[in-house]
Amino acid sequence: MEKSGVVATGKGEGGLREREGFFSEEAAKNALEESDKGLLLLEQAFTKCNKGHKVFGGERIGYLDIALGSHLAWIRVIEQACNVSLIDEAKTPNSYKWAHDFSADVAVKDVLPITDKLYEFAKLLISVMKGSTAEK
Repeated sequence: MEKSGVVATGKGEGGLREREGFFSEEAAKNALEESDKGLLLLEQAFTKCNKGHKVFGGERIGYLDIALGSHLAWIRVIEQACNVSLIDEAKTPNSYKWAHDFSADVAVKDVLPITDKLYEFAKLLISVMKGSTAEK
């Protein structure tokens, strides 16, 4: 399975959506295309607003960094589950570097969820949700 942009064929071992049957291939492709558009807008905003600093808040993490950074763990789960790269070094280099710098910052590195553990939680959550739907 290719791991760049919105390509996610669903062949082979596959990610969460293929194994769990949670999303159709078409729905996943459309969602990834929309995500790419949004992330490109975020890349443009970051490039324009950060004025050469490593984070939105300048040299230190600020409110906007925390607001956006709180989504990083789930973005990484989606990347792992769907075998795609959303915050891609080639397509969004500034956002990619920001995500790395934010995650490595002493203020947040010990409180960000571990991707593999959050991924397991997501699978459990989907299983519970599917069970709830099946019972109705």
